Amino acid sequence: MSMVLTLILVVQMLSALVMIGLILIQHGKGADMGAAFGSGGSGSLFGATGGANFLSRTTAVLAAVFFACTLLLAYFSNVRPAAPSGSVLEGTTLTAPAAPNTPVDSSPAAQIPGNTPAAKPDNSVPPAPAK
Repeated sequence: MSMVLTLILVVQMLSALVMIGLILIQHGKGADMGAAFGSGGSGSLFGATGGANFLSRTTAVLAAVFFACTLLLAYFSNVRPAAPSGSVLEGTTLTAPAAPNTPVDSSPAAQIPGNTPAAKPDNSVPPAPAK
């Protein structure tokens, strides 16, 4: 399947490049007025009128090939594989919070990745020694 997609992509790119070249070679509609008054338009490569028909028809055929290749690439990109691919999240594991009453450190230093907060001092009163 990959070979077919590569072939279609190569045909599409070649048709686009040749079509760009043909469009740049063609004369505009205003160039016909200059040829009518003897500006040397009759000495063209394809003759006085044959070039416009040949170049425009070739451009139309290449545009149809480009359009067909684009439709085929769009179709093949949406074809689903036969086997279900699954989800990206299937291989992950869920972690539970440490304890329900554990305070969350929301200081700016705790939000920096890789920064572990320093141990907080224990402010509880130590038990009295036994007598």
